[in-house]
Order: sequence, then structure tokens, then C-alpha cells
Amino acid sequence: MSTHTPGPPSGGPAAGPSGAAEPTEVPRNIRLTLLGVMLAMLLGMLDNMVVGTSMPTIVGDLGGLAHISWVVTAYTLATAAATPVWGKFGDLYGRKHVFLASIVVFLIGSALSGAAQSMNALIAFRALQGLGAGGLAAGAFALIGALVPPRERGRYQGMTASVMAIGTIGGPLLGGFVTGHLGWRWAFYINLPLGLLALVWCQVMLRLPATRSKARIDWLGIALMTFTISSVVLAGTWAGVRYAWGSWQIGALAVAAVVGLAAFVASQRRAADPVLPLRVFETRNFRLSSLMIFAVGAAMFGATLYLPLYQQSVQGASATSSGLLLLPMMLPVVVLSQVAGKVMSRTGRYKVFPIAGAALMTAGMLLLATMDAHTSRAVTSCWMVVAGAGLGLLMQMPTTIAQNSVGMRDMGAASAGVTLFRTIGGSLGVAVFGSLFTRATEQHRAGAGGAAREAYLRAVASGTHQIFLAAAAVCATALVAALFVKEVPLRGKPAAAPAAAAETPVAPAR
Repeated sequence: MSTHTPGPPSGGPAAGPSGAAEPTEVPRNIRLTLLGVMLAMLLGMLDNMVVGTSMPTIVGDLGGLAHISWVVTAYTLATAAATPVWGKFGDLYGRKHVFLASIVVFLIGSALSGAAQSMNALIAFRALQGLGAGGLAAGAFALIGALVPPRERGRYQGMTASVMAIGTIGGPLLGGFVTGHLGWRWAFYINLPLGLLALVWCQVMLRLPATRSKARIDWLGIALMTFTISSVVLAGTWAGVRYAWGSWQIGALAVAAVVGLAAFVASQRRAADPVLPLRVFETRNFRLSSLMIFAVGAAMFGATLYLPLYQQSVQGASATSSGLLLLPMMLPVVVLSQVAGKVMSRTGRYKVFPIAGAALMTAGMLLLATMDAHTSRAVTSCWMVVAGAGLGLLMQMPTTIAQNSVGMRDMGAASAGVTLFRTIGGSLGVAVFGSLFTRATEQHRAGAGGAAREAYLRAVASGTHQIFLAAAAVCATALVAALFVKEVPLRGKPAAAPAAAAETPVAPAR
């Protein structure tokens, strides 16, 4: 049975084992400070969406159609593998400097990708770009954790939900515009002025104490973690697309992931300063948060990929406005994530939001599963609003819950951990949903009679039905996890509240 030391009085300074003090009040001009952080995070969100829209033009210029999937896979794989490493480096060497370093790596990768003269070079530079991107989202969450008391974090982490929504909607629109008017290379070059602005902004505005640890880097843990994550992401990316689910290639990747995970856990138990401390998993709320964010990643990425496909194929929507097709889902995300964050900051309570969010997401996915070849756009939009409302209430809560369950010395690792689970959930979700969609459409078209157009519409509708049924099951898992979260009052008081006598110490849930 795990043991723990009671935390400090609510509103008082919380020092982690490493001596890092937890913030007790919101810094002045915090929103202005975080604008640079959010801009850097937006770069990572936009990039994949923009590049995805530019891919046909890139292939037409560089060739290499057989390797096109690696342009996305290399980026995703590098991002997933690098995310926990950036988080740990932030814990060891200072979050500000590590975050700035991740921006620099991302910008170098962007410049080289824009200048690539072959598909192989582009793939290599995209991997470098992905290494930098791994530090953007995890670093943003960790910086919020370092600057803002737990009770106030929901208010500002709602900003990250807005960034994700803007990236999802604006990416395809921006990609189409840039590629059509400036050329595909500017899909990468556009990162440079925005990234430099974010870099200078964060350098000037971020005020964090300089820290440096004498701990040795856990190179063995990093190598084993990279191997394991790579096996999982590659299996998720290739299964049902490049190789059959039952193929020896996917089986070998699954075995490699299991063996790598076992070796990684063993190494982390022996490491003096592990890259992903196993102690964070001893906390029940962290484990439940990881499960919830995994489900959110799977459902969100699946929905944003296949909803536009259904709307374009079955409902006749224009492909040029693919980003706008998601507005009915993304607008509730922006609004309700802000509302939930403000209410949580005022009350210090949060459990109701992941429960309500997971319930609404489950209901929304079930409603979307009822769509057929004759469902109108108005009905689809209504169901998307339900799913988006659930996503807005749920999406940022797992990060807040996870951060509130660990000490300051593990803030970066915890933030990177939940970000990693979102990435892996998205990769596996897209793979599983893609396999379900392909099998459903092939079976339906094979058994359908009548006109070819009608058979195609029914096949797409059938595949979409299977995807959202599976997504509903995933969201139901998140609902069960939310029900078992132990609500520990968030440490710290709202900045406007008068100072009060210390309350009973509250320890993280175990």
C-alpha cells in the first residue's frame, strides 16, 4: 500500500520534494504572458492539419507517392516519443528554457522541411520538426502548472481547448489557402515568423526561477520508452492500412511493444531519476486521468477525421470548407471549456465536469451513429453540438486532475504523460476506426445492389455508423473512469479571495 505526506494548507506554498514551490497566486498579466505559450502550442496543432491539405501538391512536386504516409507518420512518431522526454527535461533543467529549446527545434525542422528537395529529405526533416513539437503541448501545460495555482488552472487551460479547436478548424483552411496562393513550401515557412514571435514573446514575458538539477539523464529509460512508443504508434498507424491486423508485421510490433514496456518499467524501478517516474502512476487520479485523456484522443481524432468525410461524401458538402464543417462541434468546445474552467476556479470542485462531459460525449457519439445516407446536415449539426459540449467539459479536466495529484518535481512528467496518452489514443483510434470503416464499407458495397452511387453512399454511412458506435464505447470507458475519480479540493485560492486562515491539509488522492 502506497503512503504519502499530507500537502500544505490550502492556499499556502506547496514545495515538492525537490524544493520547487507551488504557485499560490496568479501572476500579473498572466493572460498576456500565456499568449506566447499558446501561440507556440498552436503551431504544433496547425502544422499537421496544414501539411495534410498540402500533401497532393507536395507529391506532385517531389514524387515519392509510395512514401507519402511517412510524412505524417515520422512527425507523429517523433512527437509521441519526444513528449515525455521534454517533460522530464523541464523538471530537471527549468521549464522555460526547455520550452524555448523545443520551439527552436520545431523552427529548424520547419525551415528544413520547406527547403526539402526530395521526399526522403522531407520525411527526415518532418521527424526533426516532430521532435520539437513534442515539447510544445507538454511544455504549455507544464508552464501553466508552474505559473498558476491548481485551483486557477482550469481557467487558463481552457485557453488550450480553444487553441486545439482553432487548429482543427483553421488548419485545413489555412493549408488550402497557403498551398493555392504561395506554394506548398510555405505550409512550413509560415511557421517561422509565428514561431519567432512566440520565441521572443516567451523569452521576454515568462518569469520563472532558473533551476538546474545535478541528476543524471536516464538515457536507458529514454531509449526503451522511445522503442516502446514507436512500436505502439507504428502498429496503430499501419494496422488495417498498410498491413492486416492479423499480419506478422503487426504481431511483431505488438510483441515488441509488450517486451519494451516490461523492460522500460524494470529500468524505471532502478533508475536514480527516471524519465517517467512510476510514482506518478501510484496515484489513482493520475491513472484515471490517463485513461480519460486516452479516450478523448481516440474519439476526438476519429470524429474530426471521419465526420468531414461523411459530410462531403454523403451530404454533398464542399471539400474546400472542410474545416468549417466541424464548427458545430468545435464552438461548444471553446465556450464550455471556458465556462468549466471558471466555475472550477471559483468552487475548487471539478468532478462533475468529466462525468457530465463523458456522458455527453457518449450520447453524442451514439446519436452520430444513427446517421444514414439520408440524414440532413441540420440533424448532423445537432448531434455534433452534443458531442462538442461533452468534449468541452472533459478535454482539459484530465490534465488539471493529473497535475493536482503530483508534486511540483513531477509536474512536467505528469503533463507530458497525459499529453502522450492523448497522442497514443489518437493514433490507435484512427487506426481502429479506419479498419472498421474499411471493412464496413467493403462488406456493404459488396452486398449492395442498385445504382453505384446509392451503394457508395450507403457504404460510407455504414462505415460511419461503425466508427461512432466504437467511439461511444470508448467514451463510455471514460465515463466509468470519471465516476471513480476522487475529488481532492484543488490547492490554492482564487486570486481575488481574501486571505484566510489555513485549512486542513489536503493530500493528493492515491
